[in-house]
Amino acid sequence: MNPVRLPSRGPETTASGGNTMAISTRITEMLGIEHPIVQGGMMWVGTADMAAAVSNAGGLGIITALTQPTPDDLRREIERCRGLTDKPFGVNLTVLPSVNPPPYADYRKAIIDSGVKIVETAGGRPQEHVEDFKSHGITVVHKCTSVRHAVSAVKMGADIISIDGFECAGHPGEDDVPGLVLIPAAADQIKVPMLASGGFGDGRGLVAALALGAEGINMGTRFCVTKEAPIHDNIKNLLISNTERDTALIFRGFKNTGRVTKNSVAEKVLEISARPDVEFKDIQPLVSGAKGRQALTTGDVDAGLVWGGQVQGLIHDIPSCQELISRIIAEAEEIIQGRLARFARG
Repeated sequence: MNPVRLPSRGPETTASGGNTMAISTRITEMLGIEHPIVQGGMMWVGTADMAAAVSNAGGLGIITALTQPTPDDLRREIERCRGLTDKPFGVNLTVLPSVNPPPYADYRKAIIDSGVKIVETAGGRPQEHVEDFKSHGITVVHKCTSVRHAVSAVKMGADIISIDGFECAGHPGEDDVPGLVLIPAAADQIKVPMLASGGFGDGRGLVAALALGAEGINMGTRFCVTKEAPIHDNIKNLLISNTERDTALIFRGFKNTGRVTKNSVAEKVLEISARPDVEFKDIQPLVSGAKGRQALTTGDVDAGLVWGGQVQGLIHDIPSCQELISRIIAEAEEIIQGRLARFARG
């Protein structure tokens, strides 16, 4: 594993006026970004405005392809993002089982035709997508929730693995392995650079991820609570007021576990799911994406599912993306060169 490199030169002054150092890893070099911090793809949240804000702050912003109603809408969103930033950004394409699946191949073609250089893939059976992206010179970041899937993704051609621990929002898989074990276990098995995902939101998490064998972090829930996130303030304030205990695991009986923020909808889903004869159709009206989008846009916290990870217990404010990333890097600098350095003295 390549070491993380901290430059010998002094701290830099950021756009927000604070001093940060540079943390250089294979992630920053491969993606062409200043800081090893990536905004993961998030349904309804990964818009051009969100991605550009993260990229302009020195991280890697990501547009979520399926947030756009059609592949042509995605093309327009990619172009819109180019008008908002001259920094690298990526596009997420998540492939999930569905009764009526979206036209994944058409979305993939839109990404390729638009000249996107970085793609985050997630979900099952991504091989045809990864192969096509790679044949067009695109750097592929694949998100996995287990070591075995990470190993398979590397064999498939993924350039970077985003390893997603049990703490995460969304779908943490069925193994229930938290990041403290999953990250180093994956680092022992794979040689490509790795992003640590699930439970990250501050400088302490970044340093921990680097120590465990990752070369950067992927954040979702934390970026939802920023000024630029296209989410109603009621939802942002809900995540701030919550603790690490305020999430629920749904869909467990359907082998498609999802971690969401606790609200009345999540509680109703759990209640119905506890019935011995439950079928997915019994909860389907409650968990529709349209209802979740309604919650995010209207601020009605009980309108639908609100996806959120355990990291909400570490979220206490609503900074800009620039302020958040600068703060994370400054915290990491203090920990590495201050607190940890003191422990190492003879």
